[in-house]
Amino acid sequence: MKRILLFALGILMMSPVIAKKKTPAPVAPKPAEIHWITSIDELQAKMQANPKKVYMDVYTDWCGWCKKMDATTFQNPDVIKYINNNFYAVRFNAESKDVIHFQGKEYSFNPQYKANTFAVELMKGQMSYPTAVVMMENFQNPQAIAGYMDVKQIEPLLTYLGDNMYKHQPWDAYQKSYKTTWDHGAAQDMTAPPHVSPDSPK
Repeated sequence: MKRILLFALGILMMSPVIAKKKTPAPVAPKPAEIHWITSIDELQAKMQANPKKVYMDVYTDWCGWCKKMDATTFQNPDVIKYINNNFYAVRFNAESKDVIHFQGKEYSFNPQYKANTFAVELMKGQMSYPTAVVMMENFQNPQAIAGYMDVKQIEPLLTYLGDNMYKHQPWDAYQKSYKTTWDHGAAQDMTAPPHVSPDSPK
């Protein structure tokens, strides 16, 4: 009987400690971001399993406008949501020295262009950064669009392709009549980023 009383007393003494134990704080959700694919092999596997349009961001490590687009346009919630829902988003470093196998062809670094021949072919030798390369399902009809794009500029381009408006209306007519609906936020600072030469230390 004495042992039972001591055991019960021990439970009562422990209970306040148990009651005071804090529950872990809820984990804050990660901010939304574009689901970038960085492997061309992974992209091809995904395309085979589920055909989808492609938005490829071709960049270099030294490109100031590439960094600016990443810090502004690609952080916009409407851009993030639309690209994730309608495209395979791909990041490709044009200066990659990796050997790329794509659609039965092999690509490697070309010193003449200071770029991988995969980027050279997609950009038709016009090596300007950043360049967006958009493709229809199964990598059809690749189109290269050179230059920095803010939210107001990228919105009609993405919706023209993502909503299949290209099947019904020429681009010029669509662009002229397009009414923006995305939140463009405050006016972006269009001051050029500091110039960094391709030969500067990375």
